[in-house]
Amino acid sequence: MDAEEATVFIVEDDEAVRDSLKLMLESLGHKVEAFERADTFLEAYDPERPGCIVLDIRMPGMNGMELQRKLNAMMSILPIIFVTGHGDVPMAVEAMQQGAVDFVQKPYREQDLLDKIQKAIAQDAEHRHELKEVKVIKERHEELTPREREVMDMMVDGKANKVIAIDLDISQRTVEIHRARVMEKMGAKSLAQLVRMSMALKTES
Repeated sequence: MDAEEATVFIVEDDEAVRDSLKLMLESLGHKVEAFERADTFLEAYDPERPGCIVLDIRMPGMNGMELQRKLNAMMSILPIIFVTGHGDVPMAVEAMQQGAVDFVQKPYREQDLLDKIQKAIAQDAEHRHELKEVKVIKERHEELTPREREVMDMMVDGKANKVIAIDLDISQRTVEIHRARVMEKMGAKSLAQLVRMSMALKTES
């Protein structure tokens, strides 16, 4: 998904802060959705929608940290930027340890927040692209026969056709056919690309 399709989700109980931030971001061409409470955001949350969350750490009802924990439990990849008051730095540090990408302290410079939002949106787009890429690789890998998977593993390990043929007790010609099918089915243009695909699969498993 492109960064242009991204939405900045504002979760902030202070109406004046929420509205002014929404107006500022919209004036700069961002798509924005604002929520007064964490639970209303959670009800509207869709994991397929790219962007980032600008989240107030202290709110009545479910606070920012609780929302972060719930999103983590849902395997959310949406980057979170916490907005914190002066005394909330220890909480913000804990939030970063829980996976938040950044935090800003009130009163913040608008440009500081904007820079963090741009960075978070770019990070989200990159992460989604990688996940999409891995999904495609996994789908292609599942199309391989058990024998082709064996050959692929040996190719990735750098074994020559002759060695693969001996190990699998098949002819070199059969190995060549399997190699060609592995490259074709995986959509790999080179052995180096196949190695990268194999690494991506191992990272996911």
